[in-house]
Amino acid sequence: MQKPVAGPLPLEARNVAKKFQQGERTIQALDGVDLTLAPGEFLTIMGASGSGKSTLLHALAGLTTIDGGTILVDGQDLSSLSDARLTRFRGERIGLVFQAFNLIPMLSAEDNVRLPAMGAKGLDEKVDALLTRLDMLERRRHKPDALSGGEQQRVAIARALVSDPAILLLDEPTGSLDSETGQDICGLLRTLCNEQGRSIIMVTHEASVAAWADRAVVLKDGRVLDTFQCEGQQESRALSDRYQDALRADLEAAE
Repeated sequence: MQKPVAGPLPLEARNVAKKFQQGERTIQALDGVDLTLAPGEFLTIMGASGSGKSTLLHALAGLTTIDGGTILVDGQDLSSLSDARLTRFRGERIGLVFQAFNLIPMLSAEDNVRLPAMGAKGLDEKVDALLTRLDMLERRRHKPDALSGGEQQRVAIARALVSDPAILLLDEPTGSLDSETGQDICGLLRTLCNEQGRSIIMVTHEASVAAWADRAVVLKDGRVLDTFQCEGQQESRALSDRYQDALRADLEAAE
């Protein structure tokens, strides 16, 4: 359920379009996507490989330049920023977590977390609080190769949160994890949303992962097919059925 909005939305995307050229073929990766994220909302974007979900997430992060439409993060139009200002804004207002943990191998867990906010006031206290909240304080001095996959993902999440971003964007964050560890990470994200009011968008193709969110957006061929609430669904089967229904309806409409 979306929370009441005061001030700008954490994220708003309007009619977003993106094309890629593959030889002589033009791929419409995003085709008029509209998306909003309310404060404290956990939203998941579902879709098969090639649906455009990762392209959309990269566009929302300002990592991919769009061909049309508007993306506002915390009220800021990303297209109005120069490359230098966009990089600075992304570091301050957008937290990114990927399937590959992308930790610096020679740095400890705590140094990986502090890296994006070096020089910030009160950084030591913030890093301690994040590592405590993510149950990584006792592993703070371990380097990535001494951590499990789940522990590395927790460090990556802490690193994404250290600048207190307006939105947290996650691209298949459980894709490199076993199912039990993946569910633990999902539970952690749900808790961050509930207890800290974090605004989260997560890309996944797994119904058991998406079921932790408040709302699901189904993407196919760069288009939004369906949007529905999934808060409180203890079983992923109902969400999976709704997802398959959206895909089936799209196929029938195309015939």
